[in-house]
Amino acid sequence: MTRWTKTILASGLCLAGGLLAAEGSTAEAVVAAGQAVTPWWVWAVALFVTSFFLGIVAVLGGVGGGVLFVPIVGGFFFPFHLDFVRGAGLMVALAGALAAGPGLLKSGMANLRLAMPLAVIASASAIAGAMMGLALPTNVIQTALGLTILGIVALMWAAKKSERPDVPKADPISSALEIHGVFFDASRNQEIDWQVHRTPMGLLLFVVIGIMAGMFGLGAGWANVPVLNLLMGAPLKVSVATSKFMLSIVDTSAAWVYMNKGAVLALIAVPSILGIMLGSLVGVRLLRRANASVVRKVVITMLLFAGSRALMKGLGF
Repeated sequence: MTRWTKTILASGLCLAGGLLAAEGSTAEAVVAAGQAVTPWWVWAVALFVTSFFLGIVAVLGGVGGGVLFVPIVGGFFFPFHLDFVRGAGLMVALAGALAAGPGLLKSGMANLRLAMPLAVIASASAIAGAMMGLALPTNVIQTALGLTILGIVALMWAAKKSERPDVPKADPISSALEIHGVFFDASRNQEIDWQVHRTPMGLLLFVVIGIMAGMFGLGAGWANVPVLNLLMGAPLKVSVATSKFMLSIVDTSAAWVYMNKGAVLALIAVPSILGIMLGSLVGVRLLRRANASVVRKVVITMLLFAGSRALMKGLGF
């Protein structure tokens, strides 16, 4: 019996609260997993409620749902193996990106010439990252996830945003690829011309971003926007919109790997996606009234707590 077969069997029994008699060491592991008497639907409802609130906070805090979903659910929902949580995290991020992508392209804020070269590289890297993540031991991934989340906390705490970075001259690669554009800024009631620079460094960083997105199932919006905005010099609104559109490409590549390995369970993914999307709708309505600085501190605190929890689980504490 393969590692994946054991994992799927143990998780399924734990969710259903049943017991399965088997022989040898496999039987002991399965019975231990099946001793939980909580009905399966309780976990589904808990996932929906948790994802609903995460969807609200994600919108108000300006982060993707996956970066909150994976460490929190992986750290505190004990019946779910981390591989299934990461698979669901990719589906959560993918659902939001697919819902927002067409509108962002239609509005002109998401730019295909900027997105495609970076998305192709990040997609290939995400496939490699997903394969690495599924091959490595769970405690190694849990430890690396905790360190990554804590790194994201530090990045969010120190990161600055530039509404319209100064790009005096486009680099040769961006000029050859014709990465430039014009978008209408409704808040200023004017059209803004933009171009990018430091494209080679941006391409290298998106290799790393893709690997991390596939390995941890976090999506990558938390990293896409700083690279596009602060490094390459794209306007903030273009960076945010293009990043959201890119997730629909990058996360799809990684999600196929998880689906092919059987690491996407409907019992986890469906209530999570429904909760995140409904919570996002509520978050959009609350966005005008919310205090951005307070919400940002709440998100950072949640990530700090979840990242510490993931690191402790990975180290065996």
